[in-house]
Amino acid sequence: MRVKGLDLASLEAKALREVRAKHIGMVFQSVALLPHRTVLENAAFGLEVQGVGKAERHKVAEQALAKVGLAEWAGRYPDELSGGMQQRVGLARAITSDPEVILMDEPFSALDPLIRRQLQDEFRQLTKSLGKSAVFITHDLEEAIRIGDRIAIMKDGVIIQEGTAEDIVLNPKDAYVAEFVAGISRLHLVRAHSIMTAVHAWRASRPGAEAESLARVEAQADLDELINLMVGSGSDALAVVQKGAIVGVVTQSDLLRGVQGQAQEVPAVHAAPIGEASL
Repeated sequence: MRVKGLDLASLEAKALREVRAKHIGMVFQSVALLPHRTVLENAAFGLEVQGVGKAERHKVAEQALAKVGLAEWAGRYPDELSGGMQQRVGLARAITSDPEVILMDEPFSALDPLIRRQLQDEFRQLTKSLGKSAVFITHDLEEAIRIGDRIAIMKDGVIIQEGTAEDIVLNPKDAYVAEFVAGISRLHLVRAHSIMTAVHAWRASRPGAEAESLARVEAQADLDELINLMVGSGSDALAVVQKGAIVGVVTQSDLLRGVQGQAQEVPAVHAAPIGEASL
């Protein structure tokens, strides 16, 4: 792994500690707050390690706490906070030093489902707004799909497949990945551009039919939207558009294949993902 152009595996202990302190934020599974320090002091701890003065580090920590919704809790102690609030303090501590990368080791695994989903959404919004890269470790594929722009699946310490959630679900590399993703709902994951039939193939199967007469849907529409639109329009097919042009047709059969997790084979120009996922 490289951070700021530095190969972490080749650094000596002192240099590695410096890179970790300045450029890498960490959120632990067990939040690891210091019980004898206030929320503010915990959030400022990383800057304290760097030797930043008290007034300055507290000012930056207050701003970080405000970003995670804990500005009014700065003077409290960890044992006065709920589990979800403690994890927010951990996240505030991680972003206080303005790191290049945030590493998160199953930070939400011990929380109840409702709080967990809330924190997942808040974390994604926060990292996007701050422009931070984050590496999130989890055993929960649904959590990975909810949070990640790209997902890497590991087995025995080796990455066996990497890509967008849609890529992995529709095109598992091997039996292990296929089994791993078997129970995942495709409704909000699979997009129209991945299951559509090429226009010429659709026309060949329906002589005289014109895609221009069909209800239209964007190429990034998910299965749930496609089903609702098809039911609402009373049609058995939808025209898929990209930049105003029809690039394919989604039929009822395509929808069923999408629910099963099967991608449609269409020309590469049509099958290409719309846009690019950020790392």
